[in-house]
Amino acid sequence: MIEIPAPDFDLAMTLDSGQVFHWQSAGKGFVGTIGDRVVYVEWCGSILKVGFGGTLTRSPRRPLPRIVAHYFALDHPLAEICASFPADPIMNAARDFCRGLRIIRQPKWECLATFICSSMKQVAHIRQISLALRKRFGEPRHIVGRVLYTFPSAERLARASEKQLRACALGYRARHLRATAQLVSSGECNLEAWSALSDAELGKRLCALPGVGAKIANCVMLFGYERLRAFPIDVWIERVLRRQYFPRRRKIAAQRLREFSETYFGEHGGYAQQYLFHHARVNGTKE
Repeated sequence: MIEIPAPDFDLAMTLDSGQVFHWQSAGKGFVGTIGDRVVYVEWCGSILKVGFGGTLTRSPRRPLPRIVAHYFALDHPLAEICASFPADPIMNAARDFCRGLRIIRQPKWECLATFICSSMKQVAHIRQISLALRKRFGEPRHIVGRVLYTFPSAERLARASEKQLRACALGYRARHLRATAQLVSSGECNLEAWSALSDAELGKRLCALPGVGAKIANCVMLFGYERLRAFPIDVWIERVLRRQYFPRRRKIAAQRLREFSETYFGEHGGYAQQYLFHHARVNGTKE
C-alpha cells in the first residue's frame, strides 16, 4: 500500500458526484480503474492510501503514485478555486457542502463514451450501462478478491454491432456510441490532438460527434480535457439557475442561461457547476 498526501480532499464525495461512474465501494475504500490499471483507494484524513492490482500492457509513462495523484487532481489549488466563486447564498451553501470535492482528470475516450451513454439517464442507470459495457467488451483485472473490467477502447466498440451495444441497455445511444467509436478508432477524430484546441474550437469539434450536444460536450471538456471554465447545464443545474438566479423570470431562454453561467462563474465555472450540481442532487432541489 502506497500513501499519497491528499489534503483538502473528500474521496467518497468526489466519486459520488456524477462525474465518473464505475468506482465501487470496497472495505474502507473504493476499487476502480485508471486507464488499464485497477486500483484500490482509501482516504484517511489527509492521506490517500493506494493499492494496485492487475497488469499493464506496457510500462506507465509516470510512476503509479503520480498517475493516481494526477487522476484525482490533487494538485488543483482547491482553496484558491473555491475563493474565486461568486459570494452569493446558493454558491456559498454549495461550496460549504462540497468541501474536498475535486474535478477528476479522466481518460478522454472513456469520458466521451461514458457521457454519450449518459444522455437522458440518471446516475444509477449510467453506472449500470458502464458496468455492462466493461463486462462485455473490457479486459478483466483482479484486486482485493474482486474482478473489475477496463473501459473498452474505441477500436473494440467500433467493431461491436449496434445490437450488441443495445444489449448493454444503451437504447438509441448505441448507434451514437458506435459511430463515434468508429470516427475515433479510424483516426478521423484524434482526441489527444484536440487538447491543443481553444475552448471554442474544442466544443465545436465535440458537438459535431454523433450523440454529442452542448451539455455532453461541456462535460467532456471539463472532465476529460480539464477546461475548468466549462459549465455543463443539465436538468439539475437548469433548475438551480432558474430558481436561484432568475426567480422572477417565468421564462428564460437556454442561451441566456449559458451566457450568464459563462460570465458569472468565471474561470473555475466547472468547479462551481459541480458543487452546485452535487449540492442540488443530494439535497433534492426541486422546481
